[in-house]
Amino acid sequence: MKRNPLRTQKIAFSFLLFSTLLIVLPVGFIVVEIILKGLPAINWQFLSDMPRQGMRAGGILPAIVGTLYLVSGAIIFALPIGVLAAIYLSEYAKDNLLNRMIKLSIVNLSGVPSVVYGLFGLALFVVFFKFGVSILSGSLTLGIMILPIIITASREALEAVPQSFREVSLSLGASKWQTIRNIVLPNAISGILTGTILGLGRAAGETAPILFTVAAFYLPRLPKSIFDQAMALPYHLYVISTQVPNVNEKIRYGTAFVLLVMVLFMNLVAIIIRSQFRKKKKW
Repeated sequence: MKRNPLRTQKIAFSFLLFSTLLIVLPVGFIVVEIILKGLPAINWQFLSDMPRQGMRAGGILPAIVGTLYLVSGAIIFALPIGVLAAIYLSEYAKDNLLNRMIKLSIVNLSGVPSVVYGLFGLALFVVFFKFGVSILSGSLTLGIMILPIIITASREALEAVPQSFREVSLSLGASKWQTIRNIVLPNAISGILTGTILGLGRAAGETAPILFTVAAFYLPRLPKSIFDQAMALPYHLYVISTQVPNVNEKIRYGTAFVLLVMVLFMNLVAIIIRSQFRKKKKW
């Protein structure tokens, strides 16, 4: 019995469509639910005021500012180290057993539960280095958590640059570092930014790492230094949803909506920058 290629193609397409809908529809339903229930809570007072009455009233300004500080600190720490590590693994490290194990370990670190990173940050930054429960400890912990994502994405982007680009540059008399800086990195920057986008999303939405290292239950003021505690939107949302009774549903969904918009906005900015670099690619 001959197999009909067209029929096989239709069956495969149906399975692919079903799998896509299985992912997209629940996510879309969640987003629509957050928008419909959270949008009525959004006003200038909610975004710019301090929390009052045990977080049952007022705004979420300290949580917004704290989240921005933490994400910015994590990216400032993780992005340079991650890119430099990726350059070494991709361009300088020899293909031997040790380096293959290092690459595999970095990939596996991406799947480590965030609570483990939180405990690691508590032991290393809060206790050992004595940074205390602070923005610095939280940012470094989040930075370490997203480091494997940035290294992996950056290494794959560097390795995707055609080898002929390197050969031509070296044949014209450029050094290895000049080739990496002027030829390889500019052509890999869009892939590096993809890893940064993924890291941004994870850093902004995690609760467990900041629970041990920075997050304050209720702190109706803005932090004044990197050694201060801070509120953060993920932990604030968890607290008002589970720990504080009689909180208006509108406030909970409004906080979730602000967190969602913040993550989407940061991703959008990174995507626009990435698209600008992609236009400059020669391949």
